[in-house]
Amino acid sequence: MAEEAVKTTSKSELAYEWLRERIARHEYGPGYRLVLAEIAGALDMSVVPVREAIRRLEAERLVTFERNVGARVAMVDQNEYVHAMQTLGVVEGVATALSAPQLSEENIARARRVNERMIALLDHFDAHEFTALNQQFHSLLFACCPNPQILELVHQGWTRLSGLRDSTFAFVPDRAHRSVEEHEEILRLISEKADPLDIEFAARNHRWATMQAFLDARERANR
Repeated sequence: MAEEAVKTTSKSELAYEWLRERIARHEYGPGYRLVLAEIAGALDMSVVPVREAIRRLEAERLVTFERNVGARVAMVDQNEYVHAMQTLGVVEGVATALSAPQLSEENIARARRVNERMIALLDHFDAHEFTALNQQFHSLLFACCPNPQILELVHQGWTRLSGLRDSTFAFVPDRAHRSVEEHEEILRLISEKADPLDIEFAARNHRWATMQAFLDARERANR
């Protein structure tokens, strides 16, 4: 029985990682219905570990369960988006500030090259590619954060918002131009070994500015 339980746990972990990755990549977008039998078939396992994986994702608020409908990838309403972005701005700002002293010149150069690729996209804008590069840019800056708990909160925040990120830049494409300028400012502060609070505030306000641009655009659209 113990061996069987271990196998079930292992399969549940596999199903969890498989589903979480697809939600993060926006392959399974908001509202996508998660059919147990289909997922189990794709993973060549029974529905039991898949159900356990979905319960974990539900606890993380990445999945919701509706009576007579089943499990779906969670929708993010405007209020929840604001709260999530505010939280991510705070924890990512701290993570970036703590990571800054650990970043090598090569780390910074790599981040700058990613931002240059983002700038090159501005004339022929691709929201999906821009979003992927944006995540890569920020990941390079906070990856060296020595506090694993803060780092985990950052990753959770990015995953929680993954269903909205493409729509944010697609909905507010002008924000992309200002975003890459703010990236350069954050890189300048890190390169010059600025006060950690200045780096933290720059990273936090960068995230909040994206949130505000989204809200302003929504307000204009609803007039």
